[in-house]
Amino acid sequence: MPRISIIVPVLEEAGGIERTLAPLQPYRRSGEAEVVVADGGSRDDTRRLAAPLADRVIEVPRGRGAQMNAGARASDGDILLFLHADTQLPSGALGLVTEAIDGGREWGRFDVTIEGRGALLRLVAWSMNWRSRITGIATGDQAIFVRRAVFETVGGFRAIPLMEDVALSTALARSSRPASLFARVVTSGRRWERHGTLRTIILMWRLRLAFALGEDPHRLARRYDVERTS
Repeated sequence: MPRISIIVPVLEEAGGIERTLAPLQPYRRSGEAEVVVADGGSRDDTRRLAAPLADRVIEVPRGRGAQMNAGARASDGDILLFLHADTQLPSGALGLVTEAIDGGREWGRFDVTIEGRGALLRLVAWSMNWRSRITGIATGDQAIFVRRAVFETVGGFRAIPLMEDVALSTALARSSRPASLFARVVTSGRRWERHGTLRTIILMWRLRLAFALGEDPHRLARRYDVERTS
């Protein structure tokens, strides 16, 4: 039985899913980890391309939190690592995860580098890493990992359309500080660049503040969609 289950939520990721999954194959071959892809109803070739590179590809209702919960239920490892479809783990990542968990940590995350053009993306990554290190709150881009038993104790990801990663890490942080690994995952800057880096930074700050103040995440998701398309 693999010790670590890597859960990858996907939706219409045919253009990049092989790039994300290919570096995970040595972990699968060694038996150190399994890969479970949780597809939210892609209409492109995502599932076909992912199938030979994953132990299981499951199709579940759309919603990243729900997809990751379903992936966790379909997996066997006692450590869960949630990896976004546009994010790549650093070399030796699973060894670092195992070391952190064996050292007594219940959960953790990596630092992040945002792949793209311009100094603003480097500033975003720096801000994410140090905000997380100070507050103990992580984002999904940072490849959150957690003991399965602890994940189940806090109820997994909330069934909300936005901020599911913040909600989970907030719940986890109530019981213990995360292992804040300096090793960096590399995530795509497409979300920032597609809608304007500065505009997206301001939007996410506003949404995060509103969520912290208790605003309904369903309303926040509608605001997010409206502002991205306006």
